[in-house]
Order: sequence, then structure tokens, then C-alpha cells
Amino acid sequence: MNIVLDTNVLVAGLLTPFGTCGEIVRMVSSGELIISFDARILSEYDEVLSRPKFKFAKEKVDALLDYIVYRGQTIAPSPLNNSLPDSKDEPFLEVALAGKAVCLVTGNQDHFPIELCQGIKVFSPKKFLTFYKKQKKRKKLVTRR
Repeated sequence: MNIVLDTNVLVAGLLTPFGTCGEIVRMVSSGELIISFDARILSEYDEVLSRPKFKFAKEKVDALLDYIVYRGQTIAPSPLNNSLPDSKDEPFLEVALAGKAVCLVTGNQDHFPIELCQGIKVFSPKKFLTFYKKQKKRKKLVTRR
């Protein structure tokens, strides 16, 4: 499943590996989820994960980013027609639209008003896991027939 992952979910997943966001990061690491990104998103991941306050080992951050580049999907998006409330969030929606992502997963759903998302589903981490499990269940039912 192709998704766009907001930086806050990635950070939360690394800080709380056994929480909801941690489960999503594990799904990315296992190849179950494919992250779509562009250079701006990758740069933000690197900048935020490298902040001293998080105390993530540089070599582990580099390895994670290398994995995302290797297993992920690089997208060349177009600018949005309408600005989001926080312009720093625009690359995430632009990539989701251009990459035809199933959804965008973020801890800041209010930064992505539905009327500006052009049909892209925006889920909290918890709602994403519920959605994902339903999709997986449906797929199994269809496969059995």
C-alpha cells in the first residue's frame, strides 16, 4: 500500500516503537507499506530526525532514510492550487496527489482540511491502522472466492 507519512508520525514511531505510530514504522520497515516522498519530504525527515533533542543515532537515521529511498517511491509533484493552513504541510499533500497515494497519515489532521485535499484520505495513525486492517480483511475475502 502506497502512503504518504507525515514527519510527526515517523518521529512518534521511533520514540514509541510499541505504540500506534511504531506499528506503522514497523510496517514501513517490513515493506508492507511503501512511502511516497519527494526531496523536500526526505530533507524534512533528515532534519527533524537529526535534531539533538531526539537523540537518534546518526547512523540509524541514515539507514532508515536509505531504506525509505530504496523501498519508497520518489514523486515529482505539482504545486497545489489552494494553499493549506500551514504551508510546510503542502509537500505531503502534493506528493499524495501526484503519487496517487491511498492516503496521507498525520498526527495533524486539522492541517489538511477535507475541502483542500482533492479526494486524498487523511488519517490519524490510529484511524489509518483501522482502515488498513479493513482493507487487508477485504483483500483476503476477495482472494478466497
